[in-house]
Amino acid sequence: MRSHSRIQESAEGRSRSDRIAALLEEQILTGRFAPGTRLDEASLAEEHAVSRTPIREAFQRLAQAGLVEHAPRRGVFVRQATPVEIMEMFEVMAEIEAVCGRLAALRSTEAELDALRRANAACRLALEDGDADRYYDQNGTFHHLIYAQSGNRFLEQEAMRLHRRLKPYRRMQLHLRGRLAQSMAEHEAIVDAIAAGDGTRASGLLRDHVAVQGEKFHHLLSQLRLVPQS
Repeated sequence: MRSHSRIQESAEGRSRSDRIAALLEEQILTGRFAPGTRLDEASLAEEHAVSRTPIREAFQRLAQAGLVEHAPRRGVFVRQATPVEIMEMFEVMAEIEAVCGRLAALRSTEAELDALRRANAACRLALEDGDADRYYDQNGTFHHLIYAQSGNRFLEQEAMRLHRRLKPYRRMQLHLRGRLAQSMAEHEAIVDAIAAGDGTRASGLLRDHVAVQGEKFHHLLSQLRLVPQS
């Protein structure tokens, strides 16, 4: 019985640390904890009403995901991705979304296509209202539907994971002048390709839609204050 109790306590501890890690990840990616912020173990333990052990375990998970780094004798700090890392993540995201689009074109049902069109219509309304933040939220729904409509749960989960990691950067690039209207036009073409069952076209359109290059990348660097000032 004692052994069973210890196992149960261990499982509950892991569950707590997993939940805390997921919440901290979301708070880092949505801006509560900015890059360079020191995460205070004691205050977080108090906030979450846990001992320091689940907080330390959560920090380990965040470090494995590349979201924080341990500085000896200084603590745990939110990590800022480098320009190269951002480019690499967007390259992978573009390829993952391209696969999702190709499979969605082959596997989407009429009901799923209707859901995708409704999500796209919500994006259009946000664009017409000039509401970039609402467009961003609806844009996330649009992409999540495509991941789900790939019909591949593992692919969907990997897409969602990387999408979460790139959230702050995807939001930033929508503020580039003219980007909302451009994004909307790209959405229309993507929906048409998926509805037509054209996997090759849907794949290429999504790859180009997500890829960050040229002006969009320079805009991201400027927003992150990583571009040297002359």
